[in-house]
Amino acid sequence: MTGLKMAYYKKEDWSRLLLIIDDKESMHDSWNEWHLAYSKAKNELIAKGFQVVDVEINLDELVNYCKAKGVKNTGKTRSQFVLEI
Repeated sequence: MTGLKMAYYKKEDWSRLLLIIDDKESMHDSWNEWHLAYSKAKNELIAKGFQVVDVEINLDELVNYCKAKGVKNTGKTRSQFVLEI
């Protein structure tokens, strides 16, 4: 069985997340909208036989990661961050 990591954002971190990312236009407006899409994607992966691991994102660690790498905080960067945790 193949395991996949998925970034998970806590509801209480959502407003700060929107302040620190560089691609707000591609992010859901609310945590509830994001969580619905997240749950749907996760369930589809599980149905296909993947083991899905939730990776709770620490926003301070994410900001530090972006600074250390000299990169913008985008979906691609966040995906790489999750892979490296």
